[in-house]
Amino acid sequence: MRGAGGSQGGELQFLIGIVMMVAGFYLLFNAISIDTRFGMGMRLYGIGGVGITSGILMIPLIAGIIFIFHNVRNVIGWVLSIGSLVALIVGVLANAQFSLRGMSSFDLIVILVLAFGGLGLFLRSLKSNPL
Repeated sequence: MRGAGGSQGGELQFLIGIVMMVAGFYLLFNAISIDTRFGMGMRLYGIGGVGITSGILMIPLIAGIIFIFHNVRNVIGWVLSIGSLVALIVGVLANAQFSLRGMSSFDLIVILVLAFGGLGLFLRSLKSNPL
């Protein structure tokens, strides 16, 4: 009989590893706080000493949308729209600040043992077991 990952045995390790990993990563991601200072007047990029704000990035987006709705096959419209959307997303992510909420060292150790211990058990269950 083939077990987890096509190997012999390891079903129990597989299930325990998945449960531990899901619980640990859920607790870890739940403890992360994200703050961003993104706004329409915020400087995202600078080119030659000139600041490009998120509001200015809306201009090529709007122009690209107009070009696309006028003619769907207009390559310039697609380039403007996709380029400004990518620039906005990169700007938001670049300005995001991640922080871990206050917790005791015991809480953090439990979260890390659950997440990465579960990952280790999960990966070990995929190897062939000689038993």
